[in-house]
Amino acid sequence: MSSPNAVRKGTLLVAFGSSLWATDLIFRPELAEALTAAEVVFWEHLILALICLPILLRSDLRRLTRRDWISVALVGAGASVVATVLFTEAFSYGEPTTVVLLQKVQPLVVIVGARIMLGERLKPNFWLYAIPAIVGAYLLSTPAPSEVTLASFTPALLSIGAATLWGLGTVLGRGLLNTIPFMTQTALRFVVGFPMAAIMLGAFGPEGRLVEARLSDTPILLALALVPGLIAVSLYYRGLTQTPASTATLAELAFPLSAVVLGLILFDDPLVGSQWIGFVVLGLSITALGLAGSRTQPVLVPEETATPA
Repeated sequence: MSSPNAVRKGTLLVAFGSSLWATDLIFRPELAEALTAAEVVFWEHLILALICLPILLRSDLRRLTRRDWISVALVGAGASVVATVLFTEAFSYGEPTTVVLLQKVQPLVVIVGARIMLGERLKPNFWLYAIPAIVGAYLLSTPAPSEVTLASFTPALLSIGAATLWGLGTVLGRGLLNTIPFMTQTALRFVVGFPMAAIMLGAFGPEGRLVEARLSDTPILLALALVPGLIAVSLYYRGLTQTPASTATLAELAFPLSAVVLGLILFDDPLVGSQWIGFVVLGLSITALGLAGSRTQPVLVPEETATPA
């Protein structure tokens, strides 16, 4: 069983790994000008699959059951690839506020999923952290929190679909960490996700040709794959080994917090009053969550012996 100190450490690692996802803002905008979202995701997963394949070759995957392999497929293909494409596609309908709002159902998906699939029980004061964190994340995500419309069901369904897949990815990933080391889980996510990334490229890639990436795009694609990809996900799964899924999903909200900070630094993107309120509320909620730890005791996971650190 994990001690409260271990849970605190795990929560902070999840938050730190999630905050690195925000470094997308450094690398992705330049690529987005020339490449489709599906092509960027394809190249990311190709690079990561090549890097992670040696880890899998040194791992004992025989302990995985048929149910575990279904979870692996849902995490790799669903949470890592399809959810990203769905979320990106939702923005093309011109209702970003609605998309951002509906994406905030992800913590609720995780909380319900963790209770049903993992048997996690929430500690009595869990909602003292959860409600302020979710509200703060929403206020931070949009300068006009009251201007929400549902002019079309399509972007709403796309956003809810992405949030559901990401939420299930957290729950299923936490369950898999009871069986395999965190680096094996990281490698499986990208290697298993690559075939789906190739399928999505064929379906949503550039018209008239398979790819449009140039050799000069290689350095930024490598950086994108390594920092918000391999490093961030490895830290995330390392923390998740010691953290209940329901706690981890709140720590993941460090992502929008870091994205706002980077936006201010890189693009001089100012915040309005409601966003500053959300920034403070979310920051305090995540800090309190990390300091408090959790009384929920996750099952011990395997020691990291089969794969390199």
